[in-house]
Amino acid sequence: MQCMELNNLPDLLEQVKPCTNEGKVATYIPALGEANANDIGIAIYDKEHHYISAGNTEVNFTLQSISKVITLALALMDRGTDYVFSKVGMEPTGDPFNSIIKLETSNPSKPLNPMINAGALAVTSMIAGEENEEKMARILHFVRDLAANPKIQYSAEVAISELETAHLNRSLCYYMKQNGIIDGDVEELMDLYTKQCSIQVNCIDLARIGLVFAMDGFDPYTKEQIIPPNVAKICKTFMVTCGMYNASGEFAIRVGIPAKSGVAGGILACVKGQVGIGIYGPALDNKGNSVAGLKLMELLSMQENWSMF
Repeated sequence: MQCMELNNLPDLLEQVKPCTNEGKVATYIPALGEANANDIGIAIYDKEHHYISAGNTEVNFTLQSISKVITLALALMDRGTDYVFSKVGMEPTGDPFNSIIKLETSNPSKPLNPMINAGALAVTSMIAGEENEEKMARILHFVRDLAANPKIQYSAEVAISELETAHLNRSLCYYMKQNGIIDGDVEELMDLYTKQCSIQVNCIDLARIGLVFAMDGFDPYTKEQIIPPNVAKICKTFMVTCGMYNASGEFAIRVGIPAKSGVAGGILACVKGQVGIGIYGPALDNKGNSVAGLKLMELLSMQENWSMF
């Protein structure tokens, strides 16, 4: 598929724009509540150096849970699969992303997968580095490489807002520390995790990252293997099974491609060997996914026959 042939992308965007009225911006992290609920944008990159976009593509927003895919890739590269999955499982939960229930009922007491908050916190604790400053620098460098954008930074305002209100995440950390899943200082981990989630991107950056995952970790523009193929495949598998919170099964049926959403309204998606997709629409449904973004993905997948199934 040549991205430039998607001439009806602006029309599809207008078709889904009314869906923004059906959702609400996230407010449990106060800084996220400042987003414009009417925004919707999409960017698509393909491997043949074609690019197309429509809507609010240059609005900066924070990665939030989309960062979980990226730090999982980095942790797997740092620690290897055996170590990572000795601490975090591989199974979907069917529960909300911030649930503590499975930690209490599972034996051994480890997070079921890296896409829920507990699993993501455990993964972030595995990032190599002596201090948080070094770890965060490595995460930022990795995101910049994936997006081919050296200017990417994190929002200190959002990070502080998250850190001050992340009481449930602290509970998850202390529970996991009690059970030997994580080591070290909980507040240090929370500081790193909130900064990771607060990395700012736009749709164009997300699409570029998505293309690298679509090509099994290879950047067809720079000709660099940024992520080992086996690591990229593991990350994409989790995107299919757990990437859209507890709506992942429905998304697999309706859209059928690897994707990861975040509560700031972003969706990172990829079609194997073809394209990377970045979407922004901060009006969310009750499961934390962009309402207009989901509908846009469904229409595109149907039109372009993207489903892997």
